Amino acid sequence: MLKKYKTILTEAQTEIVEKKSRFIATVRPVKTEEEAKSFVEELKKRYWDATHNVFAYQVGERNEIQRFSDDGEPQGTAGMPVLNVLKGEDVKDTAIVVTRYFGGTLLGTGGLVRAYGKAAKEGLLASGIVELVLYCRYAVTVDYTESGKVQYEILQDGHVLEDTVYTDAVKFLVLVEIDQTEAFEKKMLDVLKGKIATEKLEQRFGAWKNGILELIEA
Repeated sequence: MLKKYKTILTEAQTEIVEKKSRFIATVRPVKTEEEAKSFVEELKKRYWDATHNVFAYQVGERNEIQRFSDDGEPQGTAGMPVLNVLKGEDVKDTAIVVTRYFGGTLLGTGGLVRAYGKAAKEGLLASGIVELVLYCRYAVTVDYTESGKVQYEILQDGHVLEDTVYTDAVKFLVLVEIDQTEAFEKKMLDVLKGKIATEKLEQRFGAWKNGILELIEA
């Protein structure tokens, strides 16, 4: 499992006009090739009257699945430029359909490559590229007398203090980047002088958006 990778979390759509031709880019996160194919078919039905519905997607931890289609445009002028945007940004599990309504003026091969690439790039940026980071959630349960120094050390090392639960003891729910788990566990043992108060819970991917950590399933 990857520890960090770039992807998108939300669907987006943008439109550009080049010499009266409309290029509508629709971008959607996908987890499987089946989802990507379904998305492409959905857009073809939605824009059944379009001149072309060009698509590209890449899926998998190592971008194992990469597909594209020119959908009737000259070979290499449409689908590949869209795929190149995904590859250039190294955005995983993402599909793009660029719908073209012909405006009456030929763009030439170079113009098509630029138009499809620009449309795909703007759609991708509108969807919001995020870096997903794998976190491990911990529960650290301590006495009230120890809670101040424990909280200080958690925040001092840059970990995410997700929640604090006050009962007869204090429980901190902490998100630690997966590469830092060993150091975190050792730090807690040192701070608590060998007392075992740390429980490892589940792993989750998280992405920072507008200063807020959004968690998704690992």
